[in-house]
Amino acid sequence: MNAGPLSGRVAALCDEVGPRVSAAAGGEVLRVRRRLDEPLRVAIAGRLKAGKSTLVNALIGRRVAPTEVGECTRVVTQFRYGTADRVDVVRRDGTRVSLPLDPAGVIPQRLGVPQAQVAFVDVTLTSDRLRELTVIDTPGLSSTSAGVSESARRFLFAGAGAAAGSGGGGPVVDDTAPFDAGIDGDSVGAVSGAEAIVYVFTQAVRDDDVRALEAFRSVSARLSSSPINSVGLFNKVDKLVAGGADPWPVAAPLSADQTRVLRRVVSDVVPTVGLLAETTEAGRLTAADCEALRTLAGLPAAQRAVLLASVDLFVSREAPVPRRQRERLLALLDLYGVGFAVAQLQASPQLASGDLVRALYAASGFARLRHTLDEAFRWRTDAIKAGWALSSLEKVASHTAHPGDRELLRDAVERLLHQPEYHRLRLLEVAQQVTTGAVELPEPMERELTRLALSADPRWVLELPAAAAQELSAAAVEAATRWRVFAVAGASPAQSRVALVAHRGFHLLSQQVRAGSR
Repeated sequence: MNAGPLSGRVAALCDEVGPRVSAAAGGEVLRVRRRLDEPLRVAIAGRLKAGKSTLVNALIGRRVAPTEVGECTRVVTQFRYGTADRVDVVRRDGTRVSLPLDPAGVIPQRLGVPQAQVAFVDVTLTSDRLRELTVIDTPGLSSTSAGVSESARRFLFAGAGAAAGSGGGGPVVDDTAPFDAGIDGDSVGAVSGAEAIVYVFTQAVRDDDVRALEAFRSVSARLSSSPINSVGLFNKVDKLVAGGADPWPVAAPLSADQTRVLRRVVSDVVPTVGLLAETTEAGRLTAADCEALRTLAGLPAAQRAVLLASVDLFVSREAPVPRRQRERLLALLDLYGVGFAVAQLQASPQLASGDLVRALYAASGFARLRHTLDEAFRWRTDAIKAGWALSSLEKVASHTAHPGDRELLRDAVERLLHQPEYHRLRLLEVAQQVTTGAVELPEPMERELTRLALSADPRWVLELPAAAAQELSAAAVEAATRWRVFAVAGASPAQSRVALVAHRGFHLLSQQVRAGSR
């Protein structure tokens, strides 16, 4: 993955200072440098049986993560791009055991290594979707796994050092924050080491879900676990209603309520039917499956209604589609998906199989999640990774035993942060403080600050989609003035610090608009 302009400059800083510090600090700087060349790492977190592995398969576009409970679902599994499909079980001592995928192309249920010895499972796949995104599937909160070993902790916090062939080690991290007793240690480590998080839950949000994300945030790297880079996935919304009925009239308002509940820990809550997303994204629905659905759509209305009334009736009643085929359809689509597909084919008997798959994909809600991930994570990768790297360098400086290393590293970081381009990182930091509730602002100001932190598009930031350059520049100056007035008149000290950062951000935005119009 090519480094963006911000992370590229941090990489140059690492190249500059790495040879000038002690060997121990230089090794840490080198690991930070290597991490900058890697894809953004997104951790999939949540409770057992929330549908995390199903989501992973949909994101990857292949059914490779097992969804049934087994040995491999109880350990951290990393999915990254490679030139060949490969599964390595990484032991806690750093050694590896290679395994083939099973005949169905899925990670084998048995890893061949006692669970207590497993640090993580490293999976490389020839999936283009993993070129710019590494996905980390966690074993789930309240799992039976023991705490993270030192080798796994180095990998999860420092960033795929073992996977990249760099061996152990990694930046010193704060892993002393108190965690809820039900939070699995491996999940904590994986989430803390990622730059972005998708938190998966089903039905109503529980108080300990909120506490879990707050605990993760307390040990996360800069910009990791915050509303800015965390998304809630409200999975299995088809289970909200009985008999395969349409769940979306219930799911939409419920997810809006959950967004309000979780607004201090996630940026958005996206409802989805994970099984439909996995089936359509992984290409699991065959032509024979579509023909079976077409046959069901051609049945008399009364017979169709009885079949679709419940899972038991769907598989037990007499029908022109064999029972085994109906069981397969349930495994791929569940009752809601089957009913939705049958309704589409009943309305359009000549509907092509590809169009049916696209309709099922739309019904899964996954397109919105894809869009949210692209908006919230991928296009911000440069700033996210630059912020993580600078935070890691600051930690190296604070933990080094050599005063000269400390001074050199901190001076280099400060020089970089004073460059105008890096004001975006300060904006992200203060936006994180505001969105998490650490600093309270009026809601319109919070939204304006978040837009400024998350985009370089002046029309989107200023909410003037059709404005010319002169109007945009004037609006940016007006916003800068407004934030300056707030900073010096009536703001608390914490609010004032945030407001002054926003003030400078809008002035820089105005300069950007004027420079672009010349």
